[in-house]
Amino acid sequence: MDDDLVARQRDGAVDAGSAARLDARGLQLRLVPHQRPAFDGWLQATARGFLDSERTEEQLAASFDRSASHRRIGVYDPTAPQDDVPVGTFETWVAELALPGDVVVPALAVSSVTVSPTHAGRGIARAMMEGELRHASRLGIPLAALTVSESTLYGRYGFGQAAAATTWTIETRRAGWIGPEVSGRVDYITRELARTLAPGLHARILRSRPGELAMPGSQWGQFTGTEPDAEKPGSVRAVQYANAAGEVRGLALYTVTENHDDYTKSTARVRYLLAADDEAYAGLWRFLLSLPLISTLTASELSTDEPLLWMIADQRAVRMSVTDHHYVRILDVPAVLGARRYPGAGQLVLEVTDPLGLSEGRWLLESSDDGTAGIVEADGVDTGEVPTMTLGTTELSALCLGGVSPATLAAAGRIRTTDAAASSRLFGWHVSPRLSFWY
Repeated sequence: MDDDLVARQRDGAVDAGSAARLDARGLQLRLVPHQRPAFDGWLQATARGFLDSERTEEQLAASFDRSASHRRIGVYDPTAPQDDVPVGTFETWVAELALPGDVVVPALAVSSVTVSPTHAGRGIARAMMEGELRHASRLGIPLAALTVSESTLYGRYGFGQAAAATTWTIETRRAGWIGPEVSGRVDYITRELARTLAPGLHARILRSRPGELAMPGSQWGQFTGTEPDAEKPGSVRAVQYANAAGEVRGLALYTVTENHDDYTKSTARVRYLLAADDEAYAGLWRFLLSLPLISTLTASELSTDEPLLWMIADQRAVRMSVTDHHYVRILDVPAVLGARRYPGAGQLVLEVTDPLGLSEGRWLLESSDDGTAGIVEADGVDTGEVPTMTLGTTELSALCLGGVSPATLAAAGRIRTTDAAASSRLFGWHVSPRLSFWY
């Protein structure tokens, strides 16, 4: 990651247009310095916005210590009784995001978007979002991404649901195992060791998973329960998988809930599973499915196309639900579509509209036989009989990871295309997009 880009994104001035819009309504848009107590007020407002409890001094200090690299803005009401506590919060940082084809691009990761109910309906969320997207676009960051608690809010800003997630509930005794036999071993390790191993393992798999985002360092501490403010850290159990050569290729974190009426019907929840190869994946899942006294195993943020489903003898042992998860917003069409790879040769004219005008235009997408892409602005180019796809940025963003086909969106009335089959062949990918965490 470009450290200069990270610094310019974090420290840049707030968007002048958004600041002026809010100033006309008696509100102030500010960059929140990484200083206490300014940080404390911002975090307390964020916690309240997500229905969390008020943060303790220990939690404030721990959050402050691990968050220096992120950009935070706040909207303040100088007439409020607590004028040092924002009525709107917004957090961003630059992280690598994987696209189809083992490539990554810088992305604006968006989090902590809240507006106080006392100030609803004043355009605060719109001003913050549009301003930060413009800031990212000026810096040349090609796309933005977020996970959401309210799924209907972000389409208006051009975000498309690009990677779904599944939640599993598995009856372990019914499931059975027909997956591969592996030659490595699973061993318990300390949470501290898991915290040390996780970043390197995640870096190995990042590029191969479209939709995966580089994990913020503090997130590993939350998963492993090694942060000073972690709740019930001792409940987290960690195991690693090492292959026959002794190389650690995976780890899993899980918790258990005892059934005091019948211990053989206790439940385990997979907190996080990270496997650098198929062998580690199979070894870890087989271990988890065979935990003694556990009748139910749950896991979330899994792919819509998990190999695990084909490793168990009775697929009806699994109850699975699918939900929207990772939203993407293209800011630079040539940069994003020129970076990702394609299944094969093809041409497509894209006519893109954008509610914010950031990615609007007419483009010619060309892909060679080996899937290497080139993007050319189509104005003035003779495209002949090349198929055309007319769509909004929201729909193009949903397509960019390969999680939905143009044919599906055309049938849903979301896009228009002169050749749905050709468009779908070009935008398809053999790996389902996924994101393994919330942020």
